[in-house]
Amino acid sequence: MEPPDVKTKIILASNSPRRRYLLERAGLRFAVIPSRIREKDPGDLPPERYVRELATAKAFDVARRHPESWVIGADTVVVVGGAVLGKPSSEEDARRMLLRLSGRTHEVLTGFCICRGADGRLFADTVRTAVQFKDLAPAEIDWYIGTGEPFDKAGAYAIQGIGTFLVRRIEGSYTNVVGLPVCEVVEILIREGAVGYDRPHPSPSPAATAAEGEP
Repeated sequence: MEPPDVKTKIILASNSPRRRYLLERAGLRFAVIPSRIREKDPGDLPPERYVRELATAKAFDVARRHPESWVIGADTVVVVGGAVLGKPSSEEDARRMLLRLSGRTHEVLTGFCICRGADGRLFADTVRTAVQFKDLAPAEIDWYIGTGEPFDKAGAYAIQGIGTFLVRRIEGSYTNVVGLPVCEVVEILIREGAVGYDRPHPSPSPAATAAEGEP
């Protein structure tokens, strides 16, 4: 069940441990209330618009129930050769994705939305990072799939985990590849007065770290 009374000024509308870790490392105090929005096929939408609109839908879903808080929603996809790669559904799907990324440069797109329902404040954008993979041997791919790491990651890899050995170089935001462009998000929160360096961040209530729902 979702906590009935959240006092914190900031809510992360995602159950992603990676996004939670990034915000914690940035020194933010926040509650975790995953959105109930289900991800769907992007259809004909351009990837940058798809992730931004999905992030906005996730943030809105939580902001409606907690209008006094600033809510952060996000969604991340990998794009290579014009194709969108989400999370693999099987070992074979993960193998197909990694083979497609091998030796190539792809883009990681994270759409994010920060909104507050009480006064209709909303900021949404998409951040891009270029990631170059090394040439992957079949044995490397099989070994990596065997670690289990690829299965809840867009593009079937985690740059912050074991998958770091796959990446030769990046251009752009590292945290964006992990799942949230922290620089852009924190800039907005500071500008809007949700966080500041002249006062301590409010601590969330013990019950404000719900862990149900989809990232």
